[in-house]
Amino acid sequence: MSHALTAASMAAPAPNGAAAYRQRRTAKQMEAEVFARATRSIKEAMTDPGPLVQARAVADNRRLWDAVLMAVLDPGNQLPQGLRAQLAGLSRAVLRECDAEAPDLTFIAEMNEQVAAGLWS
Repeated sequence: MSHALTAASMAAPAPNGAAAYRQRRTAKQMEAEVFARATRSIKEAMTDPGPLVQARAVADNRRLWDAVLMAVLDPGNQLPQGLRAQLAGLSRAVLRECDAEAPDLTFIAEMNEQVAAGLWS
C-alpha cells in the first residue's frame, strides 16, 4: 500500500453509514424519505390504535405538512407558482385532517405516499 493512500485514508475518515447513505441521495430523494417515514408512522397508528401512537404520528405529520406549507408560501421558493399553489392547498387539507377530532389516517397516508412518489420520480 502506498504511503500517500495511507496518509489520505487517515486524514479523512470514512463517512459512517448514515452519512454515506445521505451522500448518495439527492435533496428530493431525502425529502421523499421524510414523507415515507411519516407514512410509516401513520400506518403504525392504523394498526396500533393506542392514543399515544396515534397522537405522535399525527403530530409528526402535522409538523411535516406545516413545513411544506411554510416552504411553498415562502416568496423565495423556486417552484412554479401553480405547483406552489397546489401544494399549499394540499398542505391545508392534510393539516385540517390532522386537526380533526378523529383524523382520517388513510387520507393522510395516501397524501404522503403521493408526494413521496412525485419526489422519487
